Amino acid sequence: MNAAPTRLLIHGASGRMGQALLRLAAEQPALHTVVAAVTRRSPAQRVVDGVPHFAAAELSGVPAFDVAIDFSLPEGFDPILALCVERGLPLVSGTTGIDETQQGALATAATRIPLVWATNFSLGVAVLAELVERAAAALPGWDVDIVESHHIHKKDAPSGTALTLGQAAGSAGQAVHYASLRAGDIVGEHTVQFAGLGERIELTHRATHRDIFARGALHVARMLAGRAPGAYRVRDLLD
Repeated sequence: MNAAPTRLLIHGASGRMGQALLRLAAEQPALHTVVAAVTRRSPAQRVVDGVPHFAAAELSGVPAFDVAIDFSLPEGFDPILALCVERGLPLVSGTTGIDETQQGALATAATRIPLVWATNFSLGVAVLAELVERAAAALPGWDVDIVESHHIHKKDAPSGTALTLGQAAGSAGQAVHYASLRAGDIVGEHTVQFAGLGERIELTHRATHRDIFARGALHVARMLAGRAPGAYRVRDLLD
């Protein structure tokens, strides 16, 4: 990991995650410096709090950076991936809804640059996925259920995080069942239950603030800088 601050490009800077990334990066100047913030539309101001802002159409002209962090929309994903491949620089992306063609482009890009694409950047969820995988391998034949809760405005069910946890459990061959709840302003709760005869194990993660996802993405970006090409998981970069 570099001793100097990691130079970041924030792609999707006008969104909720983009704004959190800008705010939290500014709180850790010894670790991160944002050299470009990219928004879908032309920015009202070219420089905000010392950070240069660019429209998506100007992406090719952004200054030198060490890592790009992308929380945008599927239609904005291809250009930022192409830019990172062109410059040979790492990409951290949490953009959801990308299609099979874009997933294929990610796999191809991973042969040339280090990258992380994840449904959840919580470091706690990354540890939970590892625990789930270990439990599934140690408990063959047990019932596996994942119960996830989110705020009422979340549309996808099961959540992407629940499906990622299901993949971790399914890696050992277990069949996974899902239940989704949508209520109030719940940020995110995920419980993975392993049930056997006469006993039960529950592994739970509760998110109480959305900043944990931005903090995780910043951590991953700093740890990804300077790595060899490849597709990394959040849990590969915990320390």
